[in-house]
Amino acid sequence: MRSAVLLILYVLIVILMTPVILVCMLAGVREPLLRIGKWVMSLSRVVLGIRLEIEGLDRFGRKDAYVFMANHVSFLDGPLLFYVVPRLLRVIIKKSVFRLPVLGQGMRFVGFVPVDRKGIRGGKASLDLASRLMRERGYPFLIFPEGTRSRDGRIQPFRRGGFFLAMVAGAPIVPVSINGTFELMPKGSFIARRGTIRVVFHPPIAVDGYNRGNLEGLMAAVKAAIESGLDAHDYAASGPVPAPAE
Repeated sequence: MRSAVLLILYVLIVILMTPVILVCMLAGVREPLLRIGKWVMSLSRVVLGIRLEIEGLDRFGRKDAYVFMANHVSFLDGPLLFYVVPRLLRVIIKKSVFRLPVLGQGMRFVGFVPVDRKGIRGGKASLDLASRLMRERGYPFLIFPEGTRSRDGRIQPFRRGGFFLAMVAGAPIVPVSINGTFELMPKGSFIARRGTIRVVFHPPIAVDGYNRGNLEGLMAAVKAAIESGLDAHDYAASGPVPAPAE
């Protein structure tokens, strides 16, 4: 019932927001749209009956450009971090989402980056654009290094794209551990249950000194940090870190 109410609410908000998006685009202002997005995510949490426990917000700065990397087990993860991180995050989203009328144009306008997952060239172009936005505008980005949601709660092998983004942009990586979203809304479920989600932010990991030759060391460090904040009874240890190149 709560999920259905939230869906109806989303539709109404998008309809009401259409003129606001158009005005902001014409005026060239982005921050109000992102702050409204944060408000919508906070409203979603209330509607779904989700309680939050957050740890480690004091472990990273509030102005530096970071790449936030988290484990990914639920549709709730992205909206949750968009709300919880005390920054105006940008994300890399599959290209098809940008086809939504007005909303898609609004996402592109605020700095969300489309990616075509079918080809290597499309992924490289998206990473190039994201790294440029980080260097020139200081945008922080949210990345799920597994690339897709886990079906069993175990951390899947990491993809290299997000790490290349951090290295090219010279941005530290903030590992993030999400606990509880798998139990509330696992992959394949369209109904979110009421409950508690615990989010742990770890100290930033600098990318200085890393390159293609020793990239696996950076991936291993980030993965170890994320796993250190996961509840042992909820998540099993995963396999090796290295993954095929994107």
